[in-house]
Amino acid sequence: MKKGNSFWKNYGFLLTMLGGIIGGCIVGWVFPAVKDASGEVVSRGATVLEPLGTVFINLMFCVVVPMVFCSISSAIANMKSARRAGKIMGMTVLTFCATAAVAALIMYAVVRAFPVVSHSYQLVEEEIGGTLGLSDMIINFFTKPDFSELWSRKAILPLIVAAVLFGFGIQLAGGPATKTAALLEDITECIMKTVKLITYYAPIGFFGFFAYLVATYGPELIGDYSRTLIIYYSMSFLYMFIFFPIYARFGGGRGAAKLMFSKLFRPAAVSFGTCSSVATIPTNLEVAEETGISKDVSNIVVPLGATMHMDGSAMSAIVKVAFLFGIFGQDFSTGRAILAIIVAVFSSVAMSGIPGGGGTGELVLCTIFFPDSLAVAYPFALAIGNLVDPPATMVNSAGDYVVSFIVSRFVDGKDWLQKAMHKADA
Repeated sequence: MKKGNSFWKNYGFLLTMLGGIIGGCIVGWVFPAVKDASGEVVSRGATVLEPLGTVFINLMFCVVVPMVFCSISSAIANMKSARRAGKIMGMTVLTFCATAAVAALIMYAVVRAFPVVSHSYQLVEEEIGGTLGLSDMIINFFTKPDFSELWSRKAILPLIVAAVLFGFGIQLAGGPATKTAALLEDITECIMKTVKLITYYAPIGFFGFFAYLVATYGPELIGDYSRTLIIYYSMSFLYMFIFFPIYARFGGGRGAAKLMFSKLFRPAAVSFGTCSSVATIPTNLEVAEETGISKDVSNIVVPLGATMHMDGSAMSAIVKVAFLFGIFGQDFSTGRAILAIIVAVFSSVAMSGIPGGGGTGELVLCTIFFPDSLAVAYPFALAIGNLVDPPATMVNSAGDYVVSFIVSRFVDGKDWLQKAMHKADA
């Protein structure tokens, strides 16, 4: 009984939401919108269910702006002013960024070789405005000329900049000791509870949203979604089996990859089964100790990695952007790809440490590339993000253990593993 309850606790929402999406696709397929020769709608079919999805989208849009500002500024304001283990901390964050960039680049190469969208959706394309140029993005997405303009879902990046500055301002005023920091922390907790209440409605919202989309644009949309998930799940396991041993070999030298693989299954299984990086921390610390990684390294890398090391999230960010570009009929060219990779690394490393960071990262992607079509793009990104959560968490969390090899190399020397093995044999 406990085992069944645990499974439902970990996967219940995912399965319910997947059921809503599948149900919506089936209803949209069975009851499509019908048009006459002139293009006039004769029968609306399942498109009448669109309000179910719109309610969910509007609820999320209304709560996301205060969530972003309060969660980011609170996280910074309540940081302890710690100077401990500067070398380990700096090397850890640098390694996180490097591996996330590698993951994003690999996924970009894959989606370019195997496009996730194979059909044209002309009606969607007509709803989309052109994306901004680089100079306009710098000005319009990182700053706003008026304070009131910050409080919009279309100004997420300027809002993030403002939240970061405000958080550091609180730090200079006393940090966690200030009443403002405590207030922001309390508000953030209340907002996250509100978001949790809204997510209970998500399966119904996605049911209506996908019923409307499939009824409007046809069953081809189902095939493109399935292709996206197949590519992502396949790449998650390939990334683990190809690049994790490379990282381990680089960090620990000869024999490191074999030792890493002998320990990797436990954190990989726990993270895939729980969909939680935090829940995997004890297992990661345990296998790190068994490997011979020093505790001062593992005690920083593993907990920090649970919130900042997100190779799987970087890969999913690229998949989401590729999917959205395909749906909207736009070219995922090199210039946009570079920007997408930068945003993928930023959203996976920087955003993941804040409450609601995943949703915020998805919104940042959508506001950068599709500012005029958030109501369409954001639900797509949210749905993909939730459906790829198990393998993404597996890559994120199991990778925390692997990164410890690299950090150990730069902190304890190239031969740290050989010394640890010699010590264990003595």
